[in-house]
Amino acid sequence: MDRISKTGISGVAGTLVMTAGSELMSLLGKENFSEPDHLETMVSRIVPVLSKHARKIAGWGAHFTMGLIFAAIYVELWETKKIKHTLKNALILGVVSGVIGLFIWKATFKVHPLPPWLNYDLFYWQRIPAHIEFAVADTMAYKLTANIEQNK
Repeated sequence: MDRISKTGISGVAGTLVMTAGSELMSLLGKENFSEPDHLETMVSRIVPVLSKHARKIAGWGAHFTMGLIFAAIYVELWETKKIKHTLKNALILGVVSGVIGLFIWKATFKVHPLPPWLNYDLFYWQRIPAHIEFAVADTMAYKLTANIEQNK
């Protein structure tokens, strides 16, 4: 299986698990941690003429694009043997990615003319567990693709 396929499979898996985790944290914390929702809000405030459907697609599209970017970096690290695709390394990648994600969101909200109204501190700190979930799911999906490749 080529790197693009591995990136696509692991990136989608990681992004879906991360999003589900953020939705669960939203319910438990009574705060909206949904990445696609916030991206949709920012798109709608910049381009209000877009239909609700188009805004939703844009929010999810931006979210999955970032997931694929993170996954591409992980796959590159694994394929070049810079790190092993282990649970321990997934946890480390998740923490590092969470910090990076926190700063990406912080910068995004800062430059956006009309960012969403939310508890930013809670949202930023939730980035760490969200990215740990992403990294673990991404790693597991990558391992499955690597096992499929080995068994051919």
